[in-house]
Amino acid sequence: MGETTANQPRAGMLSGLTVIEFAGKGPGPFCGMLLADLGADVILVERDQATDEPGLGDQSIINRGKRSIALDLKSASGMAAALALIGRADGLIEGFRPGVMERLGLGPDICLARNPRLVYGRMTGWGQTGPLAQRAGHDLNYIAISGALWYAGLPGETPITPATLAGDVGGGALYLAVGLLAGMLNAHRTGQGTVVDAAITDGSAHMMNLLLSLRQTGQLSMRRGQSIVDGPHWARSYGCSDGRWIAVECPEPKFYRLLLEGLGCANDPALQAQFDPVLWPGQTEYLAGIFSRRTRDHWAEAFAASDACVSPILDPVEAALHPHNVARGVYGGGDHALQAAPAPRFAGSQPWSPPAAPRRGEHTALILKQLAADSRHVLDA
Repeated sequence: MGETTANQPRAGMLSGLTVIEFAGKGPGPFCGMLLADLGADVILVERDQATDEPGLGDQSIINRGKRSIALDLKSASGMAAALALIGRADGLIEGFRPGVMERLGLGPDICLARNPRLVYGRMTGWGQTGPLAQRAGHDLNYIAISGALWYAGLPGETPITPATLAGDVGGGALYLAVGLLAGMLNAHRTGQGTVVDAAITDGSAHMMNLLLSLRQTGQLSMRRGQSIVDGPHWARSYGCSDGRWIAVECPEPKFYRLLLEGLGCANDPALQAQFDPVLWPGQTEYLAGIFSRRTRDHWAEAFAASDACVSPILDPVEAALHPHNVARGVYGGGDHALQAAPAPRFAGSQPWSPPAAPRRGEHTALILKQLAADSRHVLDA
């Protein structure tokens, strides 16, 4: 797409790859941010008119490092520009309901006919096929159907509504990114692109394999509160005297002993049987009473040098200030623009500072100029 400018992503592992992202919400833009963080030139195709729809505002964190072009896809010139971009791209991201891109005239058949090497990434909740494919849904609905919500919550209580991470990000954006990268590797070898059907139900169900592997050894029950993933007193969050919380997860007996030692109850007979589900409710109540006597920061300090696997539960602002996260540069951007650094890291990575997110259409003129220059170059050749 022409020369690198100050508005393009910094060099990274994906430098040289171009991805066209059609503006949307949630997991699609998150996937685009991840690829931009890793060095891809992600060109965000936005509407030519502003919208007040939540999540589509200018300069969102998840648009950082991208370039923005505003196009009217109902016009001949807007469609021509979109197809020209697609013709030069390695990948494409769209997150509409099945059939929307086809009705726009930008479905996979048309795009792959124009660019056979293109990896066409489709991000949905339910997938491109199946009885629910055309139904509306959100993160909670997808992980409810996939089984990933089942163990979210305390025994006997209604499953909680977790932050939109297990579905939209874990089961959605990250699986789309893996699919795009796998497709691009294959296209590099074979010259043949593909279509990636990334469904949050599929991805979040696939993540369940880590838990389902426990079922083979009898450690995962279909009854909530009876498995090592959701029942034990040593895998819980506990309230402290200041209204804040502490997290405990120490399944290994050697770490469990350190927990009991740190709490001053190493020889208490009521806590010696670590893996008896019948005793877990009473043991949980026992530990809850101990933790409730002191502040969260007291317990954090008490276990700071221990392998007992006890950690304070921090809000994002507190997390940004935690010494470990500070040492690794996990967060940046300041209090009001707080954002996490790219992950994963690579050998020789340089210190990170948040790249700017573009204003809607900020790079329209530049990108159109590059497209025109590229077209003239092809004609001259």
